[in-house]
Amino acid sequence: MPRYTELSLSAQTSYAQLFDATLASELSRTVAGLSGSFARKKVKARDYWYFQFTDLGGKLRQVYVGPDSDRIQSLVRESKASDRKPLLAPLARSAVALGCAPVLPRHFRVLRRLSEYGFFKAGGVLIGTHAFLAYGNMLGLHWGDASRTQDVDLAHAGKNMAIALPASLQVDAHAAIESLEMGLVPVVSLSSKAGATYLNPRDPDFRLDFLTTLHRGKQAPYEHAQLHIVLQPLKFMEYLLEDLAQAALFCDEGSIVVNVPSPARYALHKLLVYAMRTGSYLQKARKDLQQAAALLGFLKDHREWEVKSAWNDLAGRGRGWTTRFKQGVGALDKSAPELGIQSWLAAPKANKHKA
Repeated sequence: MPRYTELSLSAQTSYAQLFDATLASELSRTVAGLSGSFARKKVKARDYWYFQFTDLGGKLRQVYVGPDSDRIQSLVRESKASDRKPLLAPLARSAVALGCAPVLPRHFRVLRRLSEYGFFKAGGVLIGTHAFLAYGNMLGLHWGDASRTQDVDLAHAGKNMAIALPASLQVDAHAAIESLEMGLVPVVSLSSKAGATYLNPRDPDFRLDFLTTLHRGKQAPYEHAQLHIVLQPLKFMEYLLEDLAQAALFCDEGSIVVNVPSPARYALHKLLVYAMRTGSYLQKARKDLQQAAALLGFLKDHREWEVKSAWNDLAGRGRGWTTRFKQGVGALDKSAPELGIQSWLAAPKANKHKA
């Protein structure tokens, strides 16, 4: 079975229209009734847009708009003057009918509610297989058998790093999940505190995981003061969150815009964490390789420079990083030898990144 097939031009066009309409709808809703202005901020040589305003308490707030592009600049110009309220559900159904990949409705409802509560505008990032599924639509591809999951994985930079998303928003993510009344409850830890995973006891295969970066090596979960949700720190997570993109996530019920890691970093991160998958996580390790192979197979032919840049960054982070990464590369070389991954990512350019 091929790792991916290209979507038709009509499907790619339909997704592009859906993404534009969803982004315009969310931006118009965000700035409606607020007196403020748009601002551009440079982070690591890349520009990002925000809408900033003063709240009732006199505090300056920022709402994330997206990475700089002609599309974003056009929306910024039009947002205040536009009364467009596109009907997103019909556009989403059209994209699905033409071959774009939707998410399961129950997953979409959770993510839409988190979006409505401001989780993604406060720096939340969709990771895991749902991000992989979104990449297919973004890149004009239909994946093989590596894009289905019952887990919804979400992340936030937490208190360890600054990325190009504001952390000044107050978001009650726990209340957002509770408001759905879907039976999702936080798993209680051994210390009798709520953990970073939500499960429905009647449907244990469906779970939500909230992850973050390590802070000073501490692996204990903690409650984020602005998000009001418990986050589980994981090693190497910062690499995944340092370069973000936006994607439309949808099903027949509608569409939302989510933050996702760059496809190249996502693929290399899968190889980085491969060696850490042991015991009951071996099935996830196989899926890691499948997803990395599918993404790298496309990126090698169409966006090779993105992979090279992501690899140069990873290679400059120290021996612990590169040792684990080489284990993933070795496994991928065995399962997908046609990619020639060993020679392709052989010698990075000089990199001054501190380990």
